[in-house]
Amino acid sequence: MSIKNILAAYGGKTRAAGALRHAIRIAAHSDAWITGVIGHGTSTFERQFDAQMNDALRRELRKLDSKRVEDIKARFESAIAQFGDPARAEFVDLEDTEVKDISAYARLFDLVVIGNPAELPSDSHLSANPDRIALQSGRPVLIVPEDYKSEKLADHALIAWDGQRSAARAVGDAMPVLEEKPEVTVLTIGTSSPPGTDRLMINLARHGIRADLQIRPREGSTGRSILTAAEEISAKVIVMGAFEHSKFAHDLFGGVTTDVMRHTKVPVFMSH
Repeated sequence: MSIKNILAAYGGKTRAAGALRHAIRIAAHSDAWITGVIGHGTSTFERQFDAQMNDALRRELRKLDSKRVEDIKARFESAIAQFGDPARAEFVDLEDTEVKDISAYARLFDLVVIGNPAELPSDSHLSANPDRIALQSGRPVLIVPEDYKSEKLADHALIAWDGQRSAARAVGDAMPVLEEKPEVTVLTIGTSSPPGTDRLMINLARHGIRADLQIRPREGSTGRSILTAAEEISAKVIVMGAFEHSKFAHDLFGGVTTDVMRHTKVPVFMSH
């Protein structure tokens, strides 16, 4: 699958610029179209105080949201004009489409590029959560950390390999990307590689990918071990599966997906 249709999902006011700039860079490299999108929801304030609110206050809150959407659209168009190709870009407000849910809308694209979700409650209803999109859309998601800066695409990919279904899906989804990387590392955390890893290496080789296999002991959490390895080998993108356990368990107790998304310094290509 070549990447020709990229969805740049708004992740929150302070976390949008880096992800959008990276999406524009991928679009230019792949000769792809890019669509900026923002979804709507009910604000935390409105949910908590709905019973005490009158119609006039609701209208004012909706007007504020509309103004914020217009500001986001303007920033998107400004970034496209400066770095991208306006003829291959558009901005979509899901309120104006038949598909209102951002995860369902993401199913119509090759790749979703997004920053980490907003931390402020005031932003949460207008921002997209990368883990939820990866879980519900069936499409690969590239999560770009807020402070990530690079003038070129990654030249060294790390595959976090545990032999599970979602990791296999991530490798399959990322194959067109991996085929372009001069350096690929397959990383297993533990004492030995999962059964079938030798066939994975053969599959990569048949795609023209020269990959190195590393087996590292776990130090702390598995997620932290992956991030430490990525930093030590100077990997510029991490390819991994998402949520082998339920998202509720990850939200409640944490997990590999949560650890990596929260602390990564490089983009993470994630599939479920």
